[in-house]
Amino acid sequence: MDIHSQARELAGWLADAALPLWRQKGFDAAGGGFVETIDMEGVPTRANRRSRVQPRQVYCFAEAGRRGWPGDWRTVAEGGLAYFDRVYRLPSGFYGALADADGALIDPSFDLYNQAFALLAFAYLAQVFPERSREMAGRSDDLRRKLEAHCKHPIAGFEEDDPSRLPLGSNPHMHLFEACLASETVEGFDRVAWANLADEIAQLAMDHFIDAETGALREFFDHDWAPFPGEKGRIVEPGHQFEWAWLLLRWAERRGCAEAIAKARRLFEIGEEHGICPKRDVAIMTLLDDFSVADPVARLWPQTEWLKAAIRFAALTEGKERGRYLASASRAVAALDRFLQTPIRGLWRDKQQADGAFVEEPAPASSFYHILCAIYELEDCLARM
Repeated sequence: MDIHSQARELAGWLADAALPLWRQKGFDAAGGGFVETIDMEGVPTRANRRSRVQPRQVYCFAEAGRRGWPGDWRTVAEGGLAYFDRVYRLPSGFYGALADADGALIDPSFDLYNQAFALLAFAYLAQVFPERSREMAGRSDDLRRKLEAHCKHPIAGFEEDDPSRLPLGSNPHMHLFEACLASETVEGFDRVAWANLADEIAQLAMDHFIDAETGALREFFDHDWAPFPGEKGRIVEPGHQFEWAWLLLRWAERRGCAEAIAKARRLFEIGEEHGICPKRDVAIMTLLDDFSVADPVARLWPQTEWLKAAIRFAALTEGKERGRYLASASRAVAALDRFLQTPIRGLWRDKQQADGAFVEEPAPASSFYHILCAIYELEDCLARM
């Protein structure tokens, strides 16, 4: 199957199976909010709900609505945000971490990662609900200013809520970078402020997150943005090589930054050369900084990031180089498709073990953000070629 046929298959799966299923079963109409998981029989579970899942699902349905999905996306997009605010929002204006299935907050702790997804949801809701765009712009500005006042790092980027809380991570900054790139394009938002923060995070990634010698992006750092001591500081995740490559490409295209394109190209190369299991042809979870395998488990989300980066590179190149990236994108779709083969169409597997067997467990709602974004990115980039 060529990449265009693969894209049509994925689009059909999303529109006809996944979005209807997660709209019907994945939103708790009685209590409000999105469920954490749906089991392989199609039954929502009563698992505790991570706060990040709420704005991620809001994004999914807002973006599906923006792109013309005819289902009832409005109810869940607005209802999901209302639940997120009601259950997780703290007097400080930040969002807590975890609630139970009845909507009681059981972990109010601060995590930069969760605030980043709140900002992403605000940006997408402003686009699909014009009557709320001023509100979303104000809330977006307010949360950004609170973050800058509460946990701005003295060099660049952000700490967590306590400067002594280590290690610092590249991953929360990656999602904050994504929220910046979304916010700087939304009418009525403070585009200059969001563009400046995007530029700061991009530079932080190029100067500190990405190793100057190997070109690999690390996960964990000390307070001076040096690699965290011990094995933790050596962790390199293939999925994040791809995801940062995709984000840096988007930023570089807007800013005309050749350095970022070169860094992104190397990240992709590392992910593809060292992070794909040769037997299973899937992106695995973890390497160390010498590119040896630390965790051979393959999760769903790195397959989507492989696809996003490959197809974005294909859109920005020509000739044989484009052909090579298209071939890589096609492999990524095939890898993703293995995770989508479930008893009920529209669900997914999350973890494939080293022997190729999938872990029997419910489908996590958090994966939908990755899948939907990858499918739409595939469509958009193919349309550019």
